[in-house]
Amino acid sequence: MILYTPLSQDDIFPTTENVYNNRQCITYEGKTCYVEKNSNGEYQLIQLLSTDPQDFLNVNFTPGTIIG
Repeated sequence: MILYTPLSQDDIFPTTENVYNNRQCITYEGKTCYVEKNSNGEYQLIQLLSTDPQDFLNVNFTPGTIIG
């Protein structure tokens, strides 16, 4: 079976169940994103989910960006 997806293999078939407890799928500035909650309560952008190439040129959606 072939899966055509922008997600990594680990996102589809996680090896452990507790790895992604702090990750959430949210809408930020009208775009769907995966974020991870840090120990200090802030959210860090992990991945932008979009089909528009222009969205990836926006510096607000750079992986690692802290969302307040």
